[in-house]
Amino acid sequence: MSSPTVDWDRVGDSFYRKIKLYEAVFDQDLELENYRLCGAPYGGAIALYRDEEKLHSYRGTQAAKSSIDIYSCAGKLIRRINWDKGSIRGLGWSEEEKLLVITEDGTVRCYYDLQGDFTQFSLGHGAEEFGVKACRFWSSGFVAILSNNRLISVSSYNEPRPKLLAVPPEDRVHSWTLIPPAYTLSRSVEVLLALGQSIYVVDTSESEDRMLQNGPFKHISVSPDGRYVTLYTEDGKVWVISSDFQNKLSEYDSKAKTLPKDVQWCGNSSVVLAWEDEVHMVGPNGAASKYFYDGWVHLIADVDGVRIITNDVCEFLQKVPDVIEDVFKLGSTSPASVLLDAIDQLEKKSPKADDNIQLIRPNLVEAVDTCVKAAGYEYSAHWQKQLLKAASFGKSVIDLYNSDDFVEMCETLRVLNAVRDYRIGLPMSYDQYLRLTPEKLVQRLVNRHEYLLAIRVSEYLHLPTDKVYIHWASQKVRTSSDDEDAICRLIVTKLNNKHGISFESIARAAYDEGRSHLATELLNFEPRAGKQVPLLLSMEEDEIALDKAIESGDTDLVFFVLLHLKKKLPLASFFRVINNRPVATALVESSARAQDKELLKDLYYQDDRRLDGSNLLLSEALQQTNVQTKIDKLKLSARLLSDSKDPTAVLHSRALAEAQQLLKLQDAYDKDLDGGFVGLSVNETMYKLIKSGYSKRAAKVQSEFKVPEKTYWWVRLRALVAKRDWAELEESSKVRKSPIGWEPFYTQILSAGNPKLASTFIPKCTTLPVADRVEMWVKCGMVLKAGEEALKAKDVNALELLRGKASGNAVGEIERMIRLLRPNR
Repeated sequence: MSSPTVDWDRVGDSFYRKIKLYEAVFDQDLELENYRLCGAPYGGAIALYRDEEKLHSYRGTQAAKSSIDIYSCAGKLIRRINWDKGSIRGLGWSEEEKLLVITEDGTVRCYYDLQGDFTQFSLGHGAEEFGVKACRFWSSGFVAILSNNRLISVSSYNEPRPKLLAVPPEDRVHSWTLIPPAYTLSRSVEVLLALGQSIYVVDTSESEDRMLQNGPFKHISVSPDGRYVTLYTEDGKVWVISSDFQNKLSEYDSKAKTLPKDVQWCGNSSVVLAWEDEVHMVGPNGAASKYFYDGWVHLIADVDGVRIITNDVCEFLQKVPDVIEDVFKLGSTSPASVLLDAIDQLEKKSPKADDNIQLIRPNLVEAVDTCVKAAGYEYSAHWQKQLLKAASFGKSVIDLYNSDDFVEMCETLRVLNAVRDYRIGLPMSYDQYLRLTPEKLVQRLVNRHEYLLAIRVSEYLHLPTDKVYIHWASQKVRTSSDDEDAICRLIVTKLNNKHGISFESIARAAYDEGRSHLATELLNFEPRAGKQVPLLLSMEEDEIALDKAIESGDTDLVFFVLLHLKKKLPLASFFRVINNRPVATALVESSARAQDKELLKDLYYQDDRRLDGSNLLLSEALQQTNVQTKIDKLKLSARLLSDSKDPTAVLHSRALAEAQQLLKLQDAYDKDLDGGFVGLSVNETMYKLIKSGYSKRAAKVQSEFKVPEKTYWWVRLRALVAKRDWAELEESSKVRKSPIGWEPFYTQILSAGNPKLASTFIPKCTTLPVADRVEMWVKCGMVLKAGEEALKAKDVNALELLRGKASGNAVGEIERMIRLLRPNR
């Protein structure tokens, strides 16, 4: 096996290597010089589009059709997108491998899955009027320049909000680029425009001239970390300056008579210039290396290097990582290099292996760590194994060593080698893999329909596989020509025991393809009603959606369906749908009771629930302030019950008639008397009339509403007491019999503060025990009368108690009464 340093080149103080990733990338008859080419970051896909500004040979009508071709880095065609939407002015990729296509009129298409599915939006801000000239991209956005030099930025593809930047001068733009928001002080994108002899920096608020004198600059490029800027002058010189334009770091004279067609950064340490078949790499302090090719060259910059694409080859040019240089550099005596040599000696069964270990024993942990890291940066499977063998040999000698990093690196390399295979064509480096993350790598495999590898990688790295299975099933329902029931059986058989599968997503894909029956069948396997119901509604399977919502027991979900149905259906149809579903009817009723009384009336009418409808009108009548409106509402309420034979309804109807009669009577009293009668009950009305001195009218109310005699006497008593009409109460005592007895008269009058009048009712309380009557006399302050009551009953004990309460002459009278009952004493 050849040494890993074979493809190294020394540029200044650093080493660079050019790794051959794939050979025979494109067909020889594909004229790369006639195509625009752009590559997705992290070893992603390549998009080719025929350059409209160049002439090309005619190859028939089919070949003449315009298209955007998406290839892997190994030259495998992933997708061909037919294009007839106008002249393309921008072609670029996002970090998530979304392909962005911007047309001259400002239309932006975002192809999000490599299979031709896209979302679309427009730039606006005059793009349609003035036309887009060109675009520059960063990981999550882009900037478009119009023919009038106005700049429009889009910072998110998920929620695109095109925004105008500050107005730059209207001079001719020689070249331009941008600094991503992550690397600017303002945290918004900054655009560098080569205008005249200088560079202008344009952001959202201002356009600033950096006062350079050596323009015009034909190429501008910014390093991946945003710290450095490369400028290519008209006389063939390359300047590297800081991005704040304060320090010039290096200069290189290419001595080229023609302008390079592309200038890109190779990581953050060097700059690559490409002509048709020649590449110059300029390192620090102006040191350079040159490479020559047989065909047309395209450059694709990445975070840690640059991909070089020709018809024949795909290569990756990068600075040799420090750990690789530490291990493999010629003459290196680092512990890691000695450890790697030890494994070579061990394979030869040489005793020098142990000597090497003893030599680096104090630094053995460092040597093992370096070999593990170096294995990650190697593309050759042979040297990966050698480095991991060396690390394994080294850690076996160490007493205590945490092998987590070693195990993780083995897993990572197995994944990287699998995706670097020419059949997959994802030649990402170790650094790119760490930046991309395993989850996004799996998504890239899914977008390429490499489902088996995606599942194996996910299981190997302990990642969830549900999204892979869902994507496979969704694609199956889109593209399969089999019978729908057969497709459903296949999908359910494959996915039935898989954790976290959302059949709703698969069903939605089926519905989008016009396969409604398949979508409905698949939804039966979705366990979450909250996922089932919205899709069923969009499929217009309204009754199934309502039944699923009711089965779930989620009232919010049922309300959601009911609201949708109420907006969509005529009222009669809506009631027919809910009529045989008690839960739905109850929810509509409870909601309408609080928010929509008219809907509630319609519901009661539709269900022939006359009593409930009548009660609803009654509650409305009680809320009215106008008497006539109250009476009208009561009439409507009574009319609903007019034909009913139900005893309860008959009783309600009679009560409503009496309520109307009372309201009319009270309205008349309000007009004739002082007012305040409307809204009172029958008893309250009689009370107010008696208190106001209209006893005859109160008697009329009693007669009309058949108020019982006892009730009327109670109301009259309280009203007279409240009025303090002692004369009328005294007249009442002359009546022989009271329907409520005489004790209430005594109690009410005494409470009102008239013991004298109250005492007149005591003799009438003949049904009460003597002790109670004695106590009643005492409460009126008439101790002698109490004594006489006790004497009549010959109750000596009561007299004894009264003697203690008596005062003055009453004491002697009480003692006399006691002696009458106890003559011997």
